[in-house]
Amino acid sequence: MAVEPKPVSVNGRKSSQRPQKSHREVADELRARIASGELRPGQRMPTQAKLADEFGVERGAVRQALRILQSEHLLTNVSKGAPATVAPDLGRALTGPGAPPQTTMVALAPRIAAAFAAPHVEIDALCLTSVSLTLAIGEPLRQIHAGRLKPAKVDVRILLPSRDISLAFPTPVDASADDADEELRRRWLTQRNAQGQVLQHNLLALRATHGIDVQVSFRALPFTPPVKLYLLNGTEALFAYYTLSRREVEIDHQHLEMYDAPGIQSLLFAFEQGAGLRDMTFVEQSHVWFNALWETISSELVLTS
Repeated sequence: MAVEPKPVSVNGRKSSQRPQKSHREVADELRARIASGELRPGQRMPTQAKLADEFGVERGAVRQALRILQSEHLLTNVSKGAPATVAPDLGRALTGPGAPPQTTMVALAPRIAAAFAAPHVEIDALCLTSVSLTLAIGEPLRQIHAGRLKPAKVDVRILLPSRDISLAFPTPVDASADDADEELRRRWLTQRNAQGQVLQHNLLALRATHGIDVQVSFRALPFTPPVKLYLLNGTEALFAYYTLSRREVEIDHQHLEMYDAPGIQSLLFAFEQGAGLRDMTFVEQSHVWFNALWETISSELVLTS
């Protein structure tokens, strides 16, 4: 009778029946931990031996993964000796020029926090609901309350779709479904207003708590924006596409198929003045475009249902 061979030990570890991860898969997992904040700026990484044991790979694969992250400016001090260190300036490494695009949920907060390090913070945003911006603002607010950031002035302008238009999305898959379009529109409007009110309240509260000169303004667009745009301190433009997908939601105990674009999952592309003529021109033209919309076809927006 044939006897199945037992797993053999490799570098002190039992071999696994599952396929071994590649060095790129290891790099992807570590990159995700850095982006999520599980591995913090300046933090020592686990040793290469521990990483090799965790991922079930050889140390050579770990070293290759670490070198990839070092080339992306996410790690420093990668060598055969001491453990590598997470880079101190992750905001620039994750979303600056040359960095791979990350989802808005991951990439926006560190760039917003970096923008708040300036004495005069200027943020212009064009989006569908301002959910991503409200979430991202939370980090610099925490740093202000902790005394690590002290801007003197904050100006925020936000362009959102008007309540008076027929939205291109979210929209029901079945256009003939009774009242489905109106239900989705009401759901979107409630979210738009609630997120805008939270954002406005949290920023304006800085006047009383820290004596910061804060201005928050909203204007309404006569169309559904197919892209989202964030302009930071006149020097950065963060751009993403709203990519539609089909999904199901429950409204009043009814399941509804719709086309929607979850903005927090949109990949954010970064452009920065000083990173070359292409980036500089994109930033400048994005400001021209935003200001033209703000000053011409947009209208007063009131955050009420």
